[in-house]
Amino acid sequence: MFRSRLLWFSLGFSVSAAAISQFVWKDLLVDRYALSSDMKNKFDALEQRVENLESVAYQNSNPSGGGSWGSERGKFFFFFPK
Repeated sequence: MFRSRLLWFSLGFSVSAAAISQFVWKDLLVDRYALSSDMKNKFDALEQRVENLESVAYQNSNPSGGGSWGSERGKFFFFFPK
C-alpha cells in the first residue's frame, strides 16, 4: 500500500512538474519572440528614418558647393538644455 501511494505521488508530481515546465517554456518563448519582433520593428523604423534623412540631405545639397557638411553651417541649430 505504501509503494502504491509513493508510485501515484511520484507520477502525479512528475506530471505536474512537466505541465508547469511546459507553461514556463512557452511563456519564455513568447517573450523572446515578442522582444525580437519589437527590436526588428524598431530597427526597421530607424532605418527608414535614416533613409529619409539621407534623401533630404541629398536633395538639399548644392552640387557645386563641394558637398561637405561644413558648407551648410547655420542651417542646423542644436538646443542644449541647461
